[in-house]
Amino acid sequence: MAYKTINPYTNEVEHEYPQATAAEVEKALTAAHRLYLRWRGGGELAERKQVITRLGELLRNRKHELGTLITHDMGKLIGEAEGEVELCASFCDYYVQRADQFLAPTPLYTESGNAYVLHQATGVLMAVEPWNFPFYQIARVFIPNFLAGNPMILKDASNCPTSAQAFADLVKEAGAPDGSLTNLFIDYDQVGTIIADKRVQGVCLTGSERGGQAVATEAAKSLKKSTMELGGNDAFIVLPDADIDKLTAVIPAARLYNAGQVCTSSKRFVVPDNLYDEFLDRAKRIFSSVKMGDPMDSHTTLAPLNSKKAKEKLQKQVDLAVEHGAKVVYGDQPVDDLEGQFFMPTILTEIDRDNPVFDQEMFGPVMAVYKYHDVAEAIALANDSSYGLGSTVFGTDIKQARQVAAQIETGMTWINSGWASLPELPFGGVKHSGYGRELAEQGFKSFVNDHLVYEPEA
Repeated sequence: MAYKTINPYTNEVEHEYPQATAAEVEKALTAAHRLYLRWRGGGELAERKQVITRLGELLRNRKHELGTLITHDMGKLIGEAEGEVELCASFCDYYVQRADQFLAPTPLYTESGNAYVLHQATGVLMAVEPWNFPFYQIARVFIPNFLAGNPMILKDASNCPTSAQAFADLVKEAGAPDGSLTNLFIDYDQVGTIIADKRVQGVCLTGSERGGQAVATEAAKSLKKSTMELGGNDAFIVLPDADIDKLTAVIPAARLYNAGQVCTSSKRFVVPDNLYDEFLDRAKRIFSSVKMGDPMDSHTTLAPLNSKKAKEKLQKQVDLAVEHGAKVVYGDQPVDDLEGQFFMPTILTEIDRDNPVFDQEMFGPVMAVYKYHDVAEAIALANDSSYGLGSTVFGTDIKQARQVAAQIETGMTWINSGWASLPELPFGGVKHSGYGRELAEQGFKSFVNDHLVYEPEA
């Protein structure tokens, strides 16, 4: 597997990295397991908190420098990249403040004696992470598990290796002991070898459905716990009483943030017939006003896609949709005046259930718009998906919005907002979007052993 930074704006190869050897894999496993044995009794939490505090300081102090690495790796706007680094620093703050609380024994009340639950580390973890948020995806699994006492081995996406190594180097600079986080440039056969190793106790993955199936299968073979976040085809339900001006303000971030390459970005806009025409007019204005260009330029509003491969895949999906009856309301034109991997923002309508892309995630600046007549129809359409990650309900009547939200088959719903990620909010989905949760207390305890201690009355 070739690990390269190919700048998607210039198409130039900026860095290349050799694949890790079997000896390097063994060295990483040995160091991580040795560290787990040192930590498993619950010691050194104060020292680990100091490391994460320092990590947060380094992230904030080098926000532009680190954001630049992200932009060169996968192309996102520099402002978005700097925001990603700042978000990672907020994870440091949150978990340092709550680690003692999350790890404190939980008393259980029973008339039969004395009982409590210890929350303990389980061992070395294998993390397989994607390219679309090169720092954030690592931070949200590494930081809580480091504080819990679970060392981690990282296999990051092959197209953002510079960011992955930079994050691992930053952890080391913050004072983390050897074995805390080891970034390895490995292929999936080596991932399988690591998962099968008896020193590894868990696997966390964010990525494609196909990748999740492969890694989850390897974890299951070895009876290792796993968490999977596998993308989504999120519905954005506009209720009939929605404020169209407030809605218009939300659309750009909901669909175009990170060039639409967000698992929780809104991809299917489900709009009532009384607002449908106005919604399309406003969406076209928004999409036609983007400024494509150098993602390092603060005036650019739409970045290139992360790679040529991603651009070609998205174009094939749009072509397939149109072949089977979808209507192009805006976009679907080549971007010939720029060399980077740019994709013109595109709006599609009239995608029926027989269209092959109806249940596909389109990972880029493509909006699918559906019309409905009554709210029950909108809910049914939102739930007619093999995915179940996130969703949005947008309307003036908050009581109705909450009622609708409760009926959507997803792990997360935002009301009157596009997607968001905060350290205190659990992140994850259902159905083919995966299982398990990251962030918040749930994410902190995903790979923590709830160890019952029970003393019956004499």
